Amino acid sequence: MDGRWRRLLWPTALALVLLALWQLAVTAFHVPEFLVPSPLRVARALVDDAPLLFGALATTLKITLLALAAAVVLGVAIAFAFVQSRALEAALFPYAVLLQVTPIVAIAPLVIIWVKDPTLSLVICATLVALFPVIANTTLGLRSVNPALASYFKLQRATRWQTLLRLRIPSALPYFFGGLRISSGLALIGAVVAEFVAGTGGTGTGLAYQILQAGYQLNIPRMFAALALITATGVALFAATSALSRWALGGWHESESQPD
Repeated sequence: MDGRWRRLLWPTALALVLLALWQLAVTAFHVPEFLVPSPLRVARALVDDAPLLFGALATTLKITLLALAAAVVLGVAIAFAFVQSRALEAALFPYAVLLQVTPIVAIAPLVIIWVKDPTLSLVICATLVALFPVIANTTLGLRSVNPALASYFKLQRATRWQTLLRLRIPSALPYFFGGLRISSGLALIGAVVAEFVAGTGGTGTGLAYQILQAGYQLNIPRMFAALALITATGVALFAATSALSRWALGGWHESESQPD
């Protein structure tokens, strides 16, 4: 069996076994639905509330993708600036670390107050969560060039632009895609946390608001269905960024071209 299919088969089989055990446990012990619903009840809620839940998913996914795109653009630009100037990196990198370790729940209320547009404020919050891995990994990759190749470029009197374009960027791509995989999940987490903090209703609300509403109404199956959609979205984002990494690196870099 192909290694890629094997990596897909085993997690799927384990998930099916865990779902079956969950269903059996809930049925055998007569667990009330308002405590832990069965997987079948969650699936039924997902179907019954599909227009509401998938509309909320579209809102959360839009915020996540916008935040991820902003984190990539800003993170790569900052990493390029850090590589060009050690003094700039020494001055600003601690603030990037400070931004990473500050809980988003402490920043989000301020951002939501300062920025009047609800969508923009949520995107900013999610971007702040997803930004650091792109900065750190891309900076590390741009600096992790082969010393022999760096000496060869210097011997050939390559310009700084030529060195950046033809040596540093190809060397940094595996690191960048590693950061991208991390940031895709963090962007989703940031979007959901920001939605929780905002807590606004009406049209165009995300999955976090649906979870809050389901909790207030003790509609636990809908809550579990919304959580399942968030989890599935995170897995899909990771799979998409992994596929993008394989497409970009599979033809030449050993991290993606090694045999299974």
